[in-house]
Amino acid sequence: MRLKSHLRLLLIVTLAWLLFVLAGLPDYYQQYSTFTMLIFDLLILPPIWFAVYRSIKDSRPGRTLKHAFWWSFYISVPLFFYDLFFCGLFLGHGISFLWKYWYLTVYYILPWLIFPPMGYWMDKKKSKI
Repeated sequence: MRLKSHLRLLLIVTLAWLLFVLAGLPDYYQQYSTFTMLIFDLLILPPIWFAVYRSIKDSRPGRTLKHAFWWSFYISVPLFFYDLFFCGLFLGHGISFLWKYWYLTVYYILPWLIFPPMGYWMDKKKSKI
């Protein structure tokens, strides 16, 4: 990927994080029950999957997996550091924010479990054509 693509991905996930923070005010979603947050996490997963799928489906053969890895990186790593700063430092939870805000933590892991296998499968499918 070119630098422009990396910057675009970083901008997209940064804006999404900011919107997510604003939507979670006043208590960054702590005001909702565990069940509500579980449903919320389940509801936002398909649109994220679809956005990544649409973004990588037209990649050249052999590059889909690479793009899926980059999406996994940008969806998880910058967001972890944003949350570490906001929840860990600003709100004062330290590293325990990983448990307190479990509905965030799952999105540091899920992209790595979903997108690289999807990219691998899409590359295999393209190579057979």
